[in-house]
Amino acid sequence: MADEVEPIRRKIELEVELDTTEKVVLPNKYQNIIDLAKAVDAWRIFPRIFLTVYIVLLYKTVIWFMALPDPNMNQAGLISVVVGAGAAWFGLYTGSSKKLMVLLLVHRLLKNNSS
Repeated sequence: MADEVEPIRRKIELEVELDTTEKVVLPNKYQNIIDLAKAVDAWRIFPRIFLTVYIVLLYKTVIWFMALPDPNMNQAGLISVVVGAGAAWFGLYTGSSKKLMVLLLVHRLLKNNSS
């Protein structure tokens, strides 16, 4: 085995200058916009809109495919892609809520502990 190296230890002196004057803290002028963004994020508006649009797309494509007299492989492939994309999209939609809920819970716990 190689020789073991001991860590270098040094004592240093540190001078710190603190400014203890009181400062005027103004409220954030963008707080209303921040609150709105948090509400939109919590309500998950955009993922729900995207999921609704996908459901309409799926419905229309399936109705179109079923109305074809003699569907070919290309048309069946299109339906497979639409259905597969929906499965992936729905999995992402349902899987992201757990992460969001954990983040909200941690935020609330930290907020309650700090006050």
